[in-house]
Amino acid sequence: MTNWFTRDAIRLLIPALSLTLLLLVIFYLQPRAMSYNGLNLLFNLAVPIALATIAQMLIMTVNDLDLSMGAFVSFVACVVATFLNTNPFLGIALLAAAILAYAALGVLIHVRNLPSIVVTLGMSFVWGGLAVLILPAPGGQSPVWLRALMVSKPPLVPLAIIASILVAVCAHFLIMRSSLGVVLRGVGGNFRSVERAGWSIVRARAIIYALAAFFAILAGSALVGLTTSADANIALRYTLLSIAGVILGGGEFVGGRVSPIGAVIGALTLTLAGSFLSFLRISPDWQIGAQGMILIIVLALRLLFNRLERRGKSA
Repeated sequence: MTNWFTRDAIRLLIPALSLTLLLLVIFYLQPRAMSYNGLNLLFNLAVPIALATIAQMLIMTVNDLDLSMGAFVSFVACVVATFLNTNPFLGIALLAAAILAYAALGVLIHVRNLPSIVVTLGMSFVWGGLAVLILPAPGGQSPVWLRALMVSKPPLVPLAIIASILVAVCAHFLIMRSSLGVVLRGVGGNFRSVERAGWSIVRARAIIYALAAFFAILAGSALVGLTTSADANIALRYTLLSIAGVILGGGEFVGGRVSPIGAVIGALTLTLAGSFLSFLRISPDWQIGAQGMILIIVLALRLLFNRLERRGKSA
């Protein structure tokens, strides 16, 4: 119990401290941000990033990596802003077909023993091409109900914070507390043991990829609800943001070691990083590099804590 608590506490402690420290510095630099409207503006785009991060986390649970996440979310945004708005049945059918395509992708990667990085990189061009075919130029329109949902203002706490908490809790129970989650994490940890226990690895991979597509569809829908329109390139940066969010939140590339709550915290931290750098008057040309430095510092701290933990065990 002690080892479990220490490992999981470290997995959540560092991203939580990073988010808290970043928020305190922003409040110091801009006191007006410490209000309902200020928090709403700071976390305005947190929900789609958090959902995309959870989608990437699901893929990383089985030791894979999805380099098509940004292109897929962009494709979803184009579908939502066009077909889902004008022809809901066709839009829903296209999104359902996309989920099936993702599930088939997971099966193909496992059956043919293909590197997920190469396959998903190739699929990024497919999703990008489909997005351009659907919406050659920026445009479209968000469905009225989706726009109303994303700009709603619940009392006391902004919608973005409430939605991020709900995403974290739902993903936590799905991956960390359910029997299905145990199997899926087992595939990433030791798939042969899961196979000997009677579970189909092919089915598990199909499920994990389908779930990732579902969360990515939610991310694309939320993004359209916030921006009111779409573009074939609207979410290309979500690929790197989602990977960084998972790693920042305590996830690892191998072993099925992930943290849904930490992943959402990581996504929130990355969302705040842009505002923080703007308050520091750092040029946008340098902001990507500065965000990378923040990520490196947090990962270095986590590595230091892990080494201290191992030394404590050996002692």
